[in-house]
Amino acid sequence: MSLFPIFLKLTDRPCVVVGAGHLAESKIASLRSADARVTVIAPQASPVLLELAANGEIEHLSRSYQTGDLAGAFLVVAATDDPAVNRAVFAEATATGVLCNAVDDPPFCDFYFPSVVRRGDLQIAISTAGNSPALAQQLRKQLNEQLPLDLGDWLADLGNLRREVVAAEPLNESRRLLLHQLAQRQVCAYDQCPSRLLARDHAATNPLPASRGQQIVPSSAPADSKAVSTSQTGAQTRPQNPGELQTTPGPRAPKHSAPQTKE
Repeated sequence: MSLFPIFLKLTDRPCVVVGAGHLAESKIASLRSADARVTVIAPQASPVLLELAANGEIEHLSRSYQTGDLAGAFLVVAATDDPAVNRAVFAEATATGVLCNAVDDPPFCDFYFPSVVRRGDLQIAISTAGNSPALAQQLRKQLNEQLPLDLGDWLADLGNLRREVVAAEPLNESRRLLLHQLAQRQVCAYDQCPSRLLARDHAATNPLPASRGQQIVPSSAPADSKAVSTSQTGAQTRPQNPGELQTTPGPRAPKHSAPQTKE
């Protein structure tokens, strides 16, 4: 069976979980980590879930599942200890076009919850298509041990620098190669970070289309050479360089090493 790997944005999307025991807790935690709007349907709930409901972090309907409970839902998780109930939930979900996951019952799943390794915004998701969740957990543990703990911080700095490059350079092969080069270098938030200086100089050689009469020069050139361009009338004006990276000076931040694998 072929699965389509995808990362969904669930912010404020209505998601239903039928069941409120141990099986449901981890699924609810995953949905909440994606800022989903979670409704739990179960006659009884674990103390953890009751506390979340009392704090308004989830909605708890203290009753059994009923046909029609999935109206308006984006996805549903069937996590009761009664297979008949879980399959009834799947049947309604299928009929109404709602994505369904029946916990530990692969034939009645539209999607699976993967094992995930997280470092900040970096997520590596592992799925065995329901064949062996234990294997997925073992692989997650191995990856978790190998990836640097500060990889998320490095990625955040790399993302900020990438946005500066994208704003300063046109979409072309030169920019693509620079971004791949930066993804293998040390990057930090410091204004004079060597990778940031490299990006500034590269922007001078690969600028966005400039207004007529402007001259693009690298950041390493003398300041007075960057300040002057000649217009059609021969007057000297200070150009607004669209190819120069915009940065905000800040305190020196520690450098984060790039991972050793290539994208």
